[in-house]
Amino acid sequence: MSLEKPYMDVPGTTIFDAEQSRMGYHLNQFCMSLMKADNRTRFKANERAYLDEWPMSEDQKRAVLARDLNRCIELGGNIYFLAKIGATDGRSFQQMAGSMTGMTEQEYRDLMVKGGRSPEGNRYLGEDGDAQPQNQPQGAAGRKAKGK
Repeated sequence: MSLEKPYMDVPGTTIFDAEQSRMGYHLNQFCMSLMKADNRTRFKANERAYLDEWPMSEDQKRAVLARDLNRCIELGGNIYFLAKIGATDGRSFQQMAGSMTGMTEQEYRDLMVKGGRSPEGNRYLGEDGDAQPQNQPQGAAGRKAKGK
């Protein structure tokens, strides 16, 4: 990182700054291409071939293929662009957000209806809140993925 970034100490958050934007430029452009029906059709017909048309990193392509949205964000993806992948798959933003937290769609909906996560213990890395990395993923979907 070229500049000091004190804002990087937010648990459970990848800050989309200029550096992330540069890293994810082609990933985000790929996502925007999915706004056209012909491109969605081509992508769904052969996802890997369509991705190979874009000068994205291999890690970015693998993250898209795995629908690992958290990894896509780490690699420069912006959630508002990544939502185009979810829409192409017929998934709502709520379903996508739930999958990113390790929760089922219902668990995520319930959490949001109750006001979301508490800020207590989640203001900076090292506290003991539920958004801290050591406490992720959470929920039934996350437990199922971990075999619990």
